[in-house]
Amino acid sequence: MKKCILFFIYFFICFVSVNSQSKNGFKVIPLGVKGGLDESNLSAYLVSASGSDQFICLDAGTIYKGLELAAEKKLFNTSNPSLIQQKQINSYFISHAHLDHTAGLIMNSPNDKAKNLYGLASVLEVFKKNYFTWSAWANFGNEGEAPILKKYAYKTLTPSIEIPVENTGLWVTPFVLSHVKPYESTAFLVRNQDSYVLYLGDTGADTVEKSKQLAQLWQTIAPLVIKNQLKALFIEVSFDNSIPESALFGHLTPKLFMEEMTKLNQLSNGNLKNTNLFVTHLKPCGDCDTKIKREIQAANQIGLKIDYPSQAVAIELN
Repeated sequence: MKKCILFFIYFFICFVSVNSQSKNGFKVIPLGVKGGLDESNLSAYLVSASGSDQFICLDAGTIYKGLELAAEKKLFNTSNPSLIQQKQINSYFISHAHLDHTAGLIMNSPNDKAKNLYGLASVLEVFKKNYFTWSAWANFGNEGEAPILKKYAYKTLTPSIEIPVENTGLWVTPFVLSHVKPYESTAFLVRNQDSYVLYLGDTGADTVEKSKQLAQLWQTIAPLVIKNQLKALFIEVSFDNSIPESALFGHLTPKLFMEEMTKLNQLSNGNLKNTNLFVTHLKPCGDCDTKIKREIQAANQIGLKIDYPSQAVAIELN
């Protein structure tokens, strides 16, 4: 009898521990992972708290095709991409307004439902003045050129201020990045209870951009890395090392990426090896994918866990 009670207590503790971990986790579904030229596979990442069917969309270069492929893999309970977009994408967080990060949202806006569109003031201004206008498309925003359709409510983000995202269990903090200075991009730190995922939109290295944006971001997240609370970091590497710094236009190479990760690892007391690093936004150019991955592998002398997200392949983070 005593052994049975002890077994039950052990089983209960394990169950609670696993259940607690899963509730602190995330599910990420990449709808698009590339930096061009294929319009069917451009930057867009769905993120939800583990166990939730309500996602935020970090960037929105590709929507429909990514949802279609994800539905084919049974990642949702319906095979209709439009229904998934309408019912399970809670809101959009746009890092910057370049078309490879916004085109899917714009093109699919006629079939979407009313929801919030979050971004820095500089990002939302592009939607108001250039995209959601009647000369370019239609004004699906809640401000700007009449008639105003009010499908998307613009929500201006304040750098370093965390906000809750209603009905998702998630909180998001934006940080400014430099993407061809003075043009702004954004990093989004997503929190589920005491666990975090960090997604960076397009960014140049501080040394090239003559900026301190990445240094400030690394200072902020280093304590999360040390405590093993940062479950994943998504960061771009757009070009291989053969591209001169003068032609990067606010992007990273394997060399610059590893320099930045080395800085973050030092700030994190060598604990970055415990965080999943996902390299995104590879630009197409013949064998660029192969070259970038080979150069990153050769430069990874500190044993970091580096992977590459695939379109419509779910990532579970616990």
